[in-house]
Amino acid sequence: MSKRNKLQRFADLLSFPNVYENNNGRSALLSGAFGAEKVLAGKWNEVHFQKEAPIILELGCGYGEYSVALARQFPEKNIIGIDCKGSRLWKGASIGLEENLKNLAFLRTRIEMISFFFGNQEVSEIWITFPDPFLENYRINRRLTSPAFLEKYKEMLKPNGIIHLKTDESTLYLYTLDILSKEKDAKVIIANADIYEADLPNPLLTTKTRYENKFLGEGKAIKYIQFTL
Repeated sequence: MSKRNKLQRFADLLSFPNVYENNNGRSALLSGAFGAEKVLAGKWNEVHFQKEAPIILELGCGYGEYSVALARQFPEKNIIGIDCKGSRLWKGASIGLEENLKNLAFLRTRIEMISFFFGNQEVSEIWITFPDPFLENYRINRRLTSPAFLEKYKEMLKPNGIIHLKTDESTLYLYTLDILSKEKDAKVIIANADIYEADLPNPLLTTKTRYENKFLGEGKAIKYIQFTL
């Protein structure tokens, strides 16, 4: 993508009513359309969606394929896609506006900051779709299923809230299962090392991101874990 197109997308995001952002890491204050500032932690349903409904997050949502698919399929739920890359978020946010998906919003921030932006037990479900596996040992704590991140999810999730991990990386898949085996209250509901080997273990897995299509084209098996904390 050209620099000009990126700059235009960033400008667009500043006017989108379904996008918020905060990248300073110092407060819970979010900037919305045309610079309007709001604190939404614990108030997403009340203030933004203006509808009481279960909240589903997609972490590292990229271009928002899963977020959009979930919003289309579950109009009775509120979906929030989260990523730090504004030029990617633009795609999902644009589709949301074009299709008038009132139950879809996006948050541009770093995942390690999400505790600022969601209240205790505000979230019902989390999707982690093809995250960076951080294969280098010195970056292992940055994996989105590392203990530090699981602690953040515990605070945000309602009791028995479900987390989904979808990845092409065996290292991340096995690492996550190992971490969950050491978590006192964790429960693995599904662990599948190749979801397309037989019938899909979860019908929601039919949605494919551009990264998944790329990995499938390279002959990689797609792995899936569904668990609670």
